[in-house]
Amino acid sequence: MMKKFLLSLFITGLALAARAEDGHQLWLRCQSNPEPAKVQLSLWYDGCGTVNPSPTIELAMKELQQYWHGAPITMEADCGPMHWKTGDDGFTIERKADGGLLLKAHGRDVGLLYGAYHLLRQQQAGRPVTPCEERPAFPLRLLNHWDNPNGTVERGFAGRSIFWNEKGEMRNDPEELIRTYARANASVGINGAVLNNVNAKPAALSTESLLKTKEIANLLRPYGIRVYLSINFASPIKIGGLTTADPLNADVVRWWKSKVKEIYEMIPDFGGFLVKANSEGEPGPQDFGRTHADGANMLGKVLKPYKGIVMWRAFVYNPQSSDRANQAYEEFMPLDGRFADNVIIQIKNGPIDFQPREAYSPLFTAMQKTPMMVEFQITQEYLGAANHLVYLAPMWKEFFSFVKPASLKAMAGVANIGDDTNWCGHHFAQSNWYAFGRLAWNPSLTSEAIADEWLRQTFSLTPDPSPKGEGSIYSQLLSVMLDSREACVNYMMPLGIHHIFAGGHHYGPEPWYAPQGVRADWTPPYYHKADGIGLGFDRTLTGSANVKQYPEALCREYNDINTCPENLLAWFHHVPWDHQMKSGRTFWDELCHKYDEGVREARHFLAVWDAMQPYVDSQRFDEVQRKLRIQARDAEWWRDACLLYFQTFSHRPIPQDVEHPVHNLDEMMKFNIPIGMYENPTRGYTQ
Repeated sequence: MMKKFLLSLFITGLALAARAEDGHQLWLRCQSNPEPAKVQLSLWYDGCGTVNPSPTIELAMKELQQYWHGAPITMEADCGPMHWKTGDDGFTIERKADGGLLLKAHGRDVGLLYGAYHLLRQQQAGRPVTPCEERPAFPLRLLNHWDNPNGTVERGFAGRSIFWNEKGEMRNDPEELIRTYARANASVGINGAVLNNVNAKPAALSTESLLKTKEIANLLRPYGIRVYLSINFASPIKIGGLTTADPLNADVVRWWKSKVKEIYEMIPDFGGFLVKANSEGEPGPQDFGRTHADGANMLGKVLKPYKGIVMWRAFVYNPQSSDRANQAYEEFMPLDGRFADNVIIQIKNGPIDFQPREAYSPLFTAMQKTPMMVEFQITQEYLGAANHLVYLAPMWKEFFSFVKPASLKAMAGVANIGDDTNWCGHHFAQSNWYAFGRLAWNPSLTSEAIADEWLRQTFSLTPDPSPKGEGSIYSQLLSVMLDSREACVNYMMPLGIHHIFAGGHHYGPEPWYAPQGVRADWTPPYYHKADGIGLGFDRTLTGSANVKQYPEALCREYNDINTCPENLLAWFHHVPWDHQMKSGRTFWDELCHKYDEGVREARHFLAVWDAMQPYVDSQRFDEVQRKLRIQARDAEWWRDACLLYFQTFSHRPIPQDVEHPVHNLDEMMKFNIPIGMYENPTRGYTQ
């Protein structure tokens, strides 16, 4: 939205400009009570007397006593084992006749903790507390940490691991850090954490490492969070002394049984394994002539006595496939119905790899007999890392417009958390951690409602007294967040273009990147297919036939260039440069205008933030401003590099009403940021 607003803001609760604010508190900013709030607790055991509160219930009481400023609260739970077994993580809030509130757990004790955070969230957002009944849409709501034993975080743009140091040991300062992390997760209903990278090292299962995992599990447990581990499928060879990891080999099965027994003796509530197998060089059952089902079911069988699960990733592809987007479907559809009931296939939201926009993975609507879960990426590997403000809830809501939440068993998010003081590298990147948790609890929430909650809690902002709040900085920030994903798509890869990033680190554009010796599907030309005719990957029935993997109605819609949604046009079609768009422009002209629109939006975001200086604490203002300046320059970099490169194929002029590049293509191609996949660049485009 390219509008100019009157700028004013009414701030309550904090004298923000008077002191530095480093963002470490996240959205957890309730003011402490001078005296404990009135909170009563009523627990019983199948109607046969009272029981002592669990550490989780004690936490719920402590949170309310310390931070609740409203009516007296009675917390109530049936702690009988049968009730806990059949109940869920939900809660009910009722208004009592005396004006007090009754908070009841549906089943497990963590329901009281989630209910406590619900009350505090309403209070902090300035909303009245109303009677409600809340239960999570998914029983499993997990963060996938890509943390390595040396303390680095793959695609982590917020510093080093909060769990591990460079020696593969627990950090020396874990308790406060991990408890704050756990509290933040619990406040939005996240109940699981995979502690290590999916590109797993076998040493993650060593006894020494498991003892460290146990310490972390003990810290997370009171907050209702179970720990999981990514495993290397070749661990029986690497650390077990066997000559094979064949899942049908009896010695291999015995090794896994022994290892799982060891884990559960240390961590009785251990959640299970996440597995990346036969993808990007990682070992798997196919190395031994077995299927994904053979490997997953073997692990599922040894975990089942302990109620553990296997999350088996469907992120697979090989360079021989005619279309990488087809690969997961081709490998997993023949196995539909052949997986054990405690195996869940974890599928990325799109069929390629967390692109700014891509079609949803067709596996979600094709597999009918297999438990599935969606994997979103919270960390912004392909969306400007922690330098760009990109609020991701609209992307995830777009996914749920195609895939019904009821068809899924769980929701996982690749975490954006590191040991940077503000946790996520960018203050606004915290909103994506928050939004993931809220959508995992309730995917029917709107992107706007979640952004509103987060803004009110994080910045203590309220609409100013102007008519209907219009023109307030608050309303402008909300618009920035809601528009940011589409802006990112526009200045990076509009109209269905995808995967044209710089090699390795994926920061910045390199649509020309195709060095000798690199497999084709790791290079942008494989995806954009630019030539003298047009641009885009032909996935129609006469191309790679990827459209055939979708339901019949979508297949017909996507297959026809005239009915295919324009935001996916180059995803499914090799689009002629002169193809007529709905705007009346040619495809080339529309592409130029989309790139330019993205740049203008990025500049607008900076202008909105600049006007906030009188109202925001100086530290967060300066840090966000610096990032938005990088984003605006990076948007120009993306536009100019891509248009100049694609112009060598289109041989058409850039329209006069589009801002023209200052540099030529040769100059653009020389620009490089020397970083790896573990780093967030301290600067963006500087030419």
